[in-house]
Amino acid sequence: MPHTRCYRNGVLTDEDFPLEDVSEHLGGGSTVVWVDLTAPDLEHLQLVADELGLHTLAVEDATRGRQRPKFTRYTGHDFLTAYSVTLDVESGELVTGEIAAFITSRALVTVRKDDEFPIDGLLSRWDDNADLIEYGVGALVHGLLDFVVDGHFDAVESLDEEIERLADLLFDDRPHDKAVQLRSFELRKSLVQLRRVVLPMREVVNSLMRRDVGLVPEEMTPYYQDVYDHVLRATEWTESLRDLVTTVVETHLTIQGNRLNIITKKVTSWAAIIAVPTAITGFYGQNLPYPGFSNESGFIASSALIVMLSAGLFFAFKRNDWL
Repeated sequence: MPHTRCYRNGVLTDEDFPLEDVSEHLGGGSTVVWVDLTAPDLEHLQLVADELGLHTLAVEDATRGRQRPKFTRYTGHDFLTAYSVTLDVESGELVTGEIAAFITSRALVTVRKDDEFPIDGLLSRWDDNADLIEYGVGALVHGLLDFVVDGHFDAVESLDEEIERLADLLFDDRPHDKAVQLRSFELRKSLVQLRRVVLPMREVVNSLMRRDVGLVPEEMTPYYQDVYDHVLRATEWTESLRDLVTTVVETHLTIQGNRLNIITKKVTSWAAIIAVPTAITGFYGQNLPYPGFSNESGFIASSALIVMLSAGLFFAFKRNDWL
C-alpha cells in the first residue's frame, strides 16, 4: 500500500488516503502532500505522474532504479535520487537503499525499489521536526536529505572503527594473515560502494540550494547549510579512510615480509648449529685411521667439540638477535 500524508499550514491533517485523492488534497490552500510508492507498478506510478504532470524520463529513471545520486530539473518539477547506507559489521557488507523523489511546489513523491530504505526513520525525522513543515516541500526535502546524510555519516564512522580494529590485528602477537586479508577486502569493497553514493551528494545538495531552483526558503537556508556541512565532512572522512585502508594493506604486506625474514634468519641459524655435529660426526665416521680411532678418547673429543662449537654458535646468534 502506498504511504500518503497531507499537511495543511504545517500540520498533519490526513494520512494513508488513496492515490486518487491526491488532487483533491492539493486543491486546498496551503497544503503539502507526500506520496511514497514501494516497488511501484507502472499503473500506480503513472497515476501519480498524470496527477502531478511528471516527466516521462524521470518516471523511467524511478522505475528502473540503480541511478547515480543526482538532482535534475524538469519543467514543473525536480527529480532527486539518493541512497541510504548501513554497514553490516559482522560481514563488512554495505547495505544500500535507493530512493527517488519527485519534487513539485506542493508535493513530494518518493519511490523505492524495495524496503531497504528505512522509511520509518524518515517519518520519525519529519515528526521530530514538525515545526519546520510550515515551510512547505523544502522542509520535507530537507528532512529526507538530513536523514540520508546522517546515515552516510554513521556508516563512515562504523567503517572507521572497523578499520581501526583491523589495524590492531596487524600487530597482534599471533599472526592473523587470512583474517586480515579477508577483512581488508570486505572493508575496501564497502568503502568503494560508500564512496559512490557519498561523493555525488555534495553536488546534489549544492544544486538544491541554488536560488534559481527556488526550493529552499530563506528560513530553511541554515538547515540546508548544516546538511551541506555534514556532506563535506562525510566526503572528506571517506577519502581519508580510503587512504587508511590502503595503508593497512601495505603495512600488512610489510609485516609479512619482515616476519618471513625473521623466520628465515632463525631457520638459517639453527641449520648452522645443526651443521656442526653433522660435520664432526661425518669426519669421525670415515673409514681411515685418525687420532683417537677406535678409542674412547676419540668419542670424548668429538662430543666435546660438538658441544663447544654448537654452544658457541648458539650464543653468538643469540647475541646478534638471530635466535
